[in-house]
Amino acid sequence: MHSIPLFSLDPHAPPRTAVRKPILALRHAAACAQPDWLAVEEPLEIRVQGPNQDMVRVAVTMRTPGHDPELAVGFLYAEGPIRSGADLLDIDADRPGQTMHPCNVVTVRLAHAFDPAVLQRHFYATSSCGICGKASLEQIAVHCAPVAPGPVVPRSVLADLPTALRSAQPIFEQTGGLHAAGLFDVTGRLILLREDVGRHNAVDKLVGQMVLTGAVPLAAQLLLVSGRTSFEIMQKAAMAQVPIVCGVSAPSSLAVEVAQQFGMTLVGFLRQQGCNIYTHPERIALEGSQRQEEP
Repeated sequence: MHSIPLFSLDPHAPPRTAVRKPILALRHAAACAQPDWLAVEEPLEIRVQGPNQDMVRVAVTMRTPGHDPELAVGFLYAEGPIRSGADLLDIDADRPGQTMHPCNVVTVRLAHAFDPAVLQRHFYATSSCGICGKASLEQIAVHCAPVAPGPVVPRSVLADLPTALRSAQPIFEQTGGLHAAGLFDVTGRLILLREDVGRHNAVDKLVGQMVLTGAVPLAAQLLLVSGRTSFEIMQKAAMAQVPIVCGVSAPSSLAVEVAQQFGMTLVGFLRQQGCNIYTHPERIALEGSQRQEEP
């Protein structure tokens, strides 16, 4: 893997992930002026350039500053131009003049030429839903093979994942305003966690880090996302070959279609006391649970 000069930013000026603002708190019959911590949401422009090619502005996403090169790499991995860390020559994270402001532009320079038309879906992505509007599932299949069969995970491992995710979210604990994506091994050990105002951004940051460390495909890991599981998240997980994707809330209908078509186990409403398995339940060992069919 290439040595990539990713983090040349001022180490004494870390990106702001939370800001303190004055609020009026209403509690029962009392009103109190006090400070409150808010999750930061700022735009990030992702650009990509191949050898002897013009730079292409790919997307603008509203994100929580931090791990921006990872976000850009994860995004491009899901879209197809990056297949491994060997495809990367350089990642340039520019800051404005004031060093305490966050990075607003990331330019990824590739070792090979790419087709700009592959990236011309939308130029703007909101922090809530990602880059939406793929015409069909076939657009994913161009770059994505079905996920490998394994592994099989005990139900008890799934039950403990939300607690492990929540306990590892420092910015959520401070603000209450961030989503998280956590990568776990088959024993339930947390491998990596990323937070962001957008679930899809958190997944991009997580996958991007694994691409940069040469750890993809993620064929023996589980992905857990806070909130609902969308089409966009399942697309990113499928590209990274994640066999089991869990969410603490509901999946969308298209997310279930992606999971079914690409051989992924999709779990929703994951709680300590139970969950819903929407596709490919063969990867979940039920440990003596009695299966009852609907009358």
